[in-house]
Amino acid sequence: MLTNKMNAFLRYVLLADAATSLIVGVPMTVASGFVAGMTELPQNLLFVAGISLFPFAVSLIYLATRAEFTAAGVWLVIIVNILWSSASILLIAAGLVAPNSFGTFFVIFQAVGVGAYAVLEYIGLRHAEHLAVAPFPE
Repeated sequence: MLTNKMNAFLRYVLLADAATSLIVGVPMTVASGFVAGMTELPQNLLFVAGISLFPFAVSLIYLATRAEFTAAGVWLVIIVNILWSSASILLIAAGLVAPNSFGTFFVIFQAVGVGAYAVLEYIGLRHAEHLAVAPFPE
């Protein structure tokens, strides 16, 4: 299996994604009622979404702190980010939730941010694949 050397750009993007996930996940979890009141988004949705960010952030930190990684790990992060971003937009566009203006801004803003992380992680992965190394000499 071919592994890739972690580059500084990808490491920083993964760590920034992890930090953002934690920063957003904490209030969505511990203050889901307050955030629901501000946004008019369902409290259960905020709580479950917030809880899901913690294992994701831990996975990102783990991946970012490795010297080498497989492309599949970063591709999984990219796909999860694309799915999160798409689902967020779909929530609003399909009328599955009825947030107030601030809630709509919150959902769209975080969807764009998560999509931007996916793009930056893709760029970092492409650069890292140029530095690929075989795990055993052939």
